[in-house]
Amino acid sequence: MALRLELQLLFRGILGSDNVYFQPPPNIKMEYPCIRYQRDYELAEHADDIPYMRRKRYLVTVIDRNPDSDIPDRVAALPLCTYDRFYTADNLNHDVYKLFF
Repeated sequence: MALRLELQLLFRGILGSDNVYFQPPPNIKMEYPCIRYQRDYELAEHADDIPYMRRKRYLVTVIDRNPDSDIPDRVAALPLCTYDRFYTADNLNHDVYKLFF
């Protein structure tokens, strides 16, 4: 859990606000721009059939009304981050990334 809290602080620094949400329940009203993230996958490296290195991957979504926001570029610059897709919903722009952390 400590690594996830480090990631939370990293996202707050990128965003410049507290609008960072980890697996938000449907009753949470998000403020925009924001970063929403959730666990997506776990990679395990094995030796002698025993996992010796595990790394969690997160699905990270930057949600902003501004289509020219620089927040997605700051997230994309993180190590082990790959762009996944873009979509719009409810007049909001969603940039989705996969990030190992």
